[in-house]
Amino acid sequence: MIGSIRHELLSGISDKDKFERLRDKLEAFKDVQLNQEDYERAAEISNECRRNGIQGSLIDFLLCAVALIRGMSIFTTDKDFKNYKQVLSI
Repeated sequence: MIGSIRHELLSGISDKDKFERLRDKLEAFKDVQLNQEDYERAAEISNECRRNGIQGSLIDFLLCAVALIRGMSIFTTDKDFKNYKQVLSI
């Protein structure tokens, strides 16, 4: 998991007990340390998608880059990833 995903999952939980329970469960997933290659590949992905008429968020493209570089899967219900899949091998 990348830190941005952990942040997104935990944001907006106003109930402190629920927040802490989810935070504790997410501890099983260690953060992937990002590096320059991840950000550069995310920019390439963003440009490639844009050339093909596909819009997306910077975080989505970073997630795609991390998955592609490290051979990881992406588990999501976000329909935007179906669009990215038209261009990327995710």
